[in-house]
Amino acid sequence: MHVEFGTPGYAGNYNPAVIATASKVQFKISETRAAYVLKTSDLNVEVDKATARVSFFDKAHHLLLQEGDRDIGVGTRQDFLTHTPIYGLGQHQNGLLDYSGARVHLQQANTDVAVPMMVSPQGFGLLWNNASVMDVDVGVAGKPPLVVHNEAGPGIDYDFIAGPEIHDVIAGYRWLTGDVPMMARWTWGMWQSKEHYATQDELESIPARYRKMGVPIDAVVQDWQYWRDGQWGSHRMDPARYPDPAAMVEAIHAMHVHTIISVWPRFDPGIDNLAALSKAGAVLPGVYPNVYPPGWGRWYDAWNPQGRALYWQQVMARLGVYGFDGWWLDGDEAELGGATGEMREIATAAGPGIVVNNAFPLLHTSAVHDGMLRDQPGKRVFILSRSAYAGQQRNGVITWSGDTHASWETLRRQIPAALNFSMSGIPYWSADIGGFFSPDQAKDPGYTELFVRWHQFGVFNPMFRIHGAGNGKEIWTFDPATQKILIDDVKLRYRLLPYIYATSWDVTAHQGTMMRALAFDFRTDPKALAVTDQYMFGKEVLVAPVLQAGATARNVYLPGPDGWYDFWTGARQAGGRTVSAATPLAHIPLFIRAGSILPLGPVKPYADAPSDEPTELRVFPGKDGDLTYYDDAGDGYGYQKGQYATIAMRWNDTSHTLKLAARQGHYRDMAAKLAFRITCKQGSAGRVLSYDGGAQTVSLPDCR
Repeated sequence: MHVEFGTPGYAGNYNPAVIATASKVQFKISETRAAYVLKTSDLNVEVDKATARVSFFDKAHHLLLQEGDRDIGVGTRQDFLTHTPIYGLGQHQNGLLDYSGARVHLQQANTDVAVPMMVSPQGFGLLWNNASVMDVDVGVAGKPPLVVHNEAGPGIDYDFIAGPEIHDVIAGYRWLTGDVPMMARWTWGMWQSKEHYATQDELESIPARYRKMGVPIDAVVQDWQYWRDGQWGSHRMDPARYPDPAAMVEAIHAMHVHTIISVWPRFDPGIDNLAALSKAGAVLPGVYPNVYPPGWGRWYDAWNPQGRALYWQQVMARLGVYGFDGWWLDGDEAELGGATGEMREIATAAGPGIVVNNAFPLLHTSAVHDGMLRDQPGKRVFILSRSAYAGQQRNGVITWSGDTHASWETLRRQIPAALNFSMSGIPYWSADIGGFFSPDQAKDPGYTELFVRWHQFGVFNPMFRIHGAGNGKEIWTFDPATQKILIDDVKLRYRLLPYIYATSWDVTAHQGTMMRALAFDFRTDPKALAVTDQYMFGKEVLVAPVLQAGATARNVYLPGPDGWYDFWTGARQAGGRTVSAATPLAHIPLFIRAGSILPLGPVKPYADAPSDEPTELRVFPGKDGDLTYYDDAGDGYGYQKGQYATIAMRWNDTSHTLKLAARQGHYRDMAAKLAFRITCKQGSAGRVLSYDGGAQTVSLPDCR
């Protein structure tokens, strides 16, 4: 339900996030002595006649949320009188999952991402339609239970989204702001990056060495400063260091590796791209000092439609022609000079900066998404962005947590930061594995342990990318014993690719979420709501990262009433209790829900590599369960035309049978037959099944 409140003539706030067209809903209107009442099949809404305060009830007339006082003036304030935990609101480095007792500040900055979408496990969400800087007080002493304050905007403007499940709320948010496109399969493989590879030969050497080692890899990244001095924003590679960029990209592709390159919305004074943007009226006023390295620069106006189109044309003409597979949009908060509040004083094409402030990353990623979709149609859009705003999931974007400093505390804070980002409705997140600023691993054994634990966590992030400043963190830079652990982690990631790809299809087709706080699946379990250092990776895998140096065990809470299985041993544990899980350096604690069917592929050198080895279907008994196995061409947009295939799989825990339904759909070069190895719990020898696309049933009488 869309709620607006303002002075006469008010027509809502500036809001580029919402793109839905209103649809007809059956409803009834009535009134009592005190209120007007609106009823739908799922929601009851009452508007107080005296105050215009709105109250929301579920269909059983249980109160979900009640407005309190409001204020509109230079800024706006809306109070709510209902006590509720609040999640979401983007990505913040405060270590909090439930924000109760805290003020959350929403202002775009490096490592801090402002997304004005919040959810409650009580069964609702609020999308706040205001792009100005925002503060949310949740259960702060001496204040109403929930207070939303924006520093600008002419009125109150929000969407109330009914649950009851958090998944339902996220689905409503996606309906309002846009669905998530499929990422290419290679996106989910291993990425190697560094700040920065400085020559053509160095960039080519990275995947070449991984291939020589036999370690899977799918992508290598060209970070910034590939340009000549004074040419930031020219989108030209320094010919002295990169003599043939087209040949470089071709050589990387020949190794079955993809590559993206960093571009910024910032320009050195005096370059031709800046002059063209300025002529189009698409440059923000002011010259800003660089955060790093020393210098001065200007920033284009992403709120200007002509500026967005021209920005992409410049990128495509000078870099896209080389065949890069995606775009790293750095500094797109926009960073400007790095000082808090600089955007407030700027006039933009969409209005005063103080009003439109936080929306820059949505408009900037839209420029690149729209352009790449048109000009590189054979590639699914891939964008890596340091910032985000509501609606950004529709642009083929993965947001990373910015320039973090390596420490155990930073690693601990990444988990609630990531989970709240996902509960803001944007499903794809990552972090620089090991932290961006970090010590030299060759001189600091303690850092090596931290890196290993971060790397294990990264296996269970949507994007799995090693990156950082300094000497680089390629696997071969570590000692041999550590290398073995890291390589095993990479192999596990590649075994998980069929599961990850099926989960990404659920994100696209069914408004799913890959990295899930326990509240997603266990919102009625109070203990689950309090857990900040565990999460579900998809709907089947419980991940419990190791977050302390020297740890040999950690406590893991197994939520809900059903059983769980230790991934490493196959041992069964009852749900609803805390267990102690061993944490040898080589393992991260993983538990699989009873009733799960976990597809595990063979270890391949790259995600789309052909293989005759079967995909394992590992069954975890104790409950009926199902899985939709998904496949397509791996890249391109054929899937949007129905060119994909699914296999519905069902485990019957009473008959101990696994049924594979007939395959639905078809895509180019689809294999006529698939090989599956059916196993139970720990991955025993199992039974190999030749699946020809017809329905088949496999009996596993001992799987119990």
